[in-house]
Amino acid sequence: MLALKRDSEGTTPVRSRHRFQVGDRVITCNCRLGTVVRVDRDDLGEYIVVQLDILPGEFAYDPWDLEKV
Repeated sequence: MLALKRDSEGTTPVRSRHRFQVGDRVITCNCRLGTVVRVDRDDLGEYIVVQLDILPGEFAYDPWDLEKV
C-alpha cells in the first residue's frame, strides 16, 4: 500500500482557495471587474456566474479564471 504524503507547509488545498460567494467582487482572467451572481455545478464541476461591470448579461467562468478583489 502506498502512503499518502502530506504537505508539510500546510498550504490550503486548491479546491478551498476558490470559494466564491454571491456578492463577491472578482476580476476575470482578461482583467474585467464584476460581481458573483451565483455559484453553480454541472456534470463537469463547479462554475461561477458573474455580472461584469462593463457588459450587460451574465457570464460563466471556471473558478480558476477568477480572483477575488
